[in-house]
Amino acid sequence: MALPPVVFEDEVLLAFDKPGGMPVVAGSGAAAGGSLMARVHAELDRQVANVHRLDPDASGVVLCARTKAAVDFLSGQFQSKTAESICHALVTGAPAQDVFSVEQPLADAIDRPGCLHAVARGGRPAKTGVRVLERFEGYAWLECRPDSSRLHQIRVHLAACGLPILNDDLYGNGTRLLLSSMKRGYKGRAQERPLIGSLALHTSEITVIHPLTREAVTIHAPLTKELEVALKYLRRFSTGAGRTLSFRSSHHPVR
Repeated sequence: MALPPVVFEDEVLLAFDKPGGMPVVAGSGAAAGGSLMARVHAELDRQVANVHRLDPDASGVVLCARTKAAVDFLSGQFQSKTAESICHALVTGAPAQDVFSVEQPLADAIDRPGCLHAVARGGRPAKTGVRVLERFEGYAWLECRPDSSRLHQIRVHLAACGLPILNDDLYGNGTRLLLSSMKRGYKGRAQERPLIGSLALHTSEITVIHPLTREAVTIHAPLTKELEVALKYLRRFSTGAGRTLSFRSSHHPVR
């Protein structure tokens, strides 16, 4: 698997736009050579290290550092929950509110190795802020702000409130987005494939304090082509489509 596109780079930072299905490190869903960091070490620099976690099935920004001092400085921000992430998810279902938060601890699912579930007591504290950006018939386009980079946090929180992410084989409901379900007179049903084949969860931006300048830096990754295409058809053909206002990061993006 090729090295993903670099979306930001300077003397101490290196950020990639990771595709869905590529684990950040070995041991989280693929052979060692298929992980992002294995490719980085083989093709770029063995000193580069990732400073946060991103689900293997999700796409989007993965932030790395070139020096130990930068790794420690950035890792501390994720651990202290001062780093900010904005993720986008296409979910099935209809949110009851336009703005809400899910605050439920996460614990390992004993009967499902590698999976988590929301619990009432105990577990690891986790909170996800959610805003509905657009509504469609049977689907919603969400902006999510997790308070940490816990594995599967957004997936579990959304599923727990009846809004599973599209194509989530661990926590979803098996729904597949088909153009034939929206477009009248669609003639390609025999060979039709879902508009999205991977997990519809994307980390669009991450904001941290730069290790050297001590100023806020926001790093962006564009939506995947699949998500762009799916949203285009939902906006064009889905009945009951409507938009709400998006909140934006208070930080200025890096260009």
